[in-house]
Amino acid sequence: MASKSSKKVPLILVSNDDGFYSEGIKILAKRLKAIGKVIIVAPDQERSAASHSLTLHRPLRVKKVEEDVYAVDGTPTDCITLGVKEILPRTPDLIVSGINKGANLGDDVHYSGTVSAAVEGGIMGIPGIAISLMGRENLQFEPSARFAVKLAKKVLKEGLPSGIILNVNVPNVSARQIKGYQFTKQGKRNYGDIIAERIDPRGRKYYWIGGDEHGFEDIPDSDCNAILANIISITPIRVNLTDHQHLENLREWKL
Repeated sequence: MASKSSKKVPLILVSNDDGFYSEGIKILAKRLKAIGKVIIVAPDQERSAASHSLTLHRPLRVKKVEEDVYAVDGTPTDCITLGVKEILPRTPDLIVSGINKGANLGDDVHYSGTVSAAVEGGIMGIPGIAISLMGRENLQFEPSARFAVKLAKKVLKEGLPSGIILNVNVPNVSARQIKGYQFTKQGKRNYGDIIAERIDPRGRKYYWIGGDEHGFEDIPDSDCNAILANIISITPIRVNLTDHQHLENLREWKL
């Protein structure tokens, strides 16, 4: 009979969209080492808003930065694919993506490279957690990292349904100011003008995409409302996007 000491140590793949050098991923990986073997496979530069894109039209290169830290000149999804299929010694027990600089609330999940890294794991049948910190400056990563460890331990013990990942957002306040956690649904984040038109020195037009934040819609039990109340939000996201209820309605259509 195997002893408890011979129990397999969990293997955790850590990634992000801010780059392997980001303070958030370093703190996250350091804390997760308390519960398993941690290997970082992350982009070699910032890839924010990369969504679920794959690099298909050029070769990808992987650099071993140090022991158990790899930088990929591609997207977060590329990192997960290479990490699982080529770099790690076996399929990881868990994928944790983050800690992202800035929240991923409401519709952000469709654009976020941080969330997409976890989703790619979900497509492969690997439990995944995406964790983001609300705010852009004076970031307090430690509360997020500590909560990530608690949640990761629970996921490793209980598992997640196939094709489900957890999108976590943490208020950028001290641990004392965080008022617990809540399991939430996806909310609605509002933005201002999404395209800014400019003129370059040669008189030609160019554009910046990315609107100013204009707050959130007031949706009870949403991730947005939780963050506004200094509560950590945990939103389960389904990898399969089929709306099964409306599918039944569509089958009544006659074309």
